[in-house]
Amino acid sequence: MTYEEFLARPHLTKDEILAMSYGRLIEDAPKDFKTRLPAPPMLMVDRVVEMSENGRRGRIVGEKDIRLDEWFFQCHFTADPVQPGCLGVDAVWQLIGLYCCWRGALGTGRALGSGEIEFFGQIRPHDKLVRYEIDIIRYQALPKSGSAIAIGDARVLVDGEEIYTIKRAKVGAFLDIDYSDYPYPSERSKGGRMEPE
Repeated sequence: MTYEEFLARPHLTKDEILAMSYGRLIEDAPKDFKTRLPAPPMLMVDRVVEMSENGRRGRIVGEKDIRLDEWFFQCHFTADPVQPGCLGVDAVWQLIGLYCCWRGALGTGRALGSGEIEFFGQIRPHDKLVRYEIDIIRYQALPKSGSAIAIGDARVLVDGEEIYTIKRAKVGAFLDIDYSDYPYPSERSKGGRMEPE
């Protein structure tokens, strides 16, 4: 699809989500368009069923089909399979990063933190569908640096029942931090503290 079509799109299919992971969704991407979703098995979203914006606010809703043979059920834990709660938090970060990109942010996405997280349920192998409902409470483009930040409050549901809440999940998109020459050593091949310029 074209970049203009992407920016106007209110949803994404499973094939489109996968194409976004591999950098093949947008055929005429702007020069600094570097946003990617994680590739499987870290990709925690199968489709986006809603994306909307209203000024600095908005909403994104994603879904994931649960499979009996998910990689995390094989190791977390033996004889007691349960999806790690941190993967639900990561799914929320993935979706907020996608929201930044959909709003026009360029660069590379990074999770920046979260406020209060509460788990009061679990995801098991015979569940069917996880739904991530995120209300974006603030989206801010930072024109001087070319960056953007979004903050959202999320509800995670399994088969229609709320099991997690995540307050103030924060993601940013930043220019000139990608490490596209992996696995070769280069200027960006080591991590550490990111300092604002």
